[in-house]
Amino acid sequence: MLRASRPHWQLPPGVTRGLWDYIHSRPMADDYDSYFAYNRLFQFDEQVVLRALQAHGAEPGDLVADLGCGTGRILVTLGRLGIRGLAIDLSEPMLAVVRAKIAKERLPIQCVRANLVQLEMIRDEVVDGAVSLFSTLGMIRGHAHRQQALQHACRILKPGKPFVIHVHNYWFNLRDPGGPWWVLRTLLRAVAVRDMEAGDKFFDYRGVPKMFLHVFTQRELCVALRGAGFHLRQLIPLDVNRYRELRWPWLFGRLRANGWIAVCVKPR
Repeated sequence: MLRASRPHWQLPPGVTRGLWDYIHSRPMADDYDSYFAYNRLFQFDEQVVLRALQAHGAEPGDLVADLGCGTGRILVTLGRLGIRGLAIDLSEPMLAVVRAKIAKERLPIQCVRANLVQLEMIRDEVVDGAVSLFSTLGMIRGHAHRQQALQHACRILKPGKPFVIHVHNYWFNLRDPGGPWWVLRTLLRAVAVRDMEAGDKFFDYRGVPKMFLHVFTQRELCVALRGAGFHLRQLIPLDVNRYRELRWPWLFGRLRANGWIAVCVKPR
């Protein structure tokens, strides 16, 4: 049984102290949907997910996994269409919210409490689609741990089926006040500090100190996805407000994009 308090050395692989505190916060889970009610990224990524599933032959009765599901927003939408959901998250308070939604609407969703780095309990090639949204992958600390999570995502996915993932852009931080100095510092720390990588960020988030997020360059994301076994079919750069695709992506798009939504396929 996972405890809400444990020493640093006993934290699950890829989980920082800030993330551990976040996933055990009941108020964070209870307030999650209202806090992000007007987040326009959620509307856009839902459209991308629905298009990707439709393009790869999704139909009622198929099983889609949400890796880092939070309160299950995508799976609720899919469940209303008759698509079964596998809600995977390390946060018991978040999964409690998902279970309440399941009970209210009798949705075909099953909850699994698990670390995305350690999904050995899920069989190979069992899901017809998978998603990992709202920069969930970036909440995992360490390149090797993130790669393990991606490999599990590819392993549990049936051949020829889609995987949709969102991450934030490392270079977009240049637009923030003090952003150029942060970029320089993170590059220097990655050289000087053994367990730091360029793109690692620690910050206070909604009352949680030292929340962790890794932000990606476009090349880093593409290499990671291909290294996990995915074929990249579409890479959508997001505009500054994250509710549509970046205009004129050929014009320094790798710097201007707020982040990316990648649509991948597991090869047959």
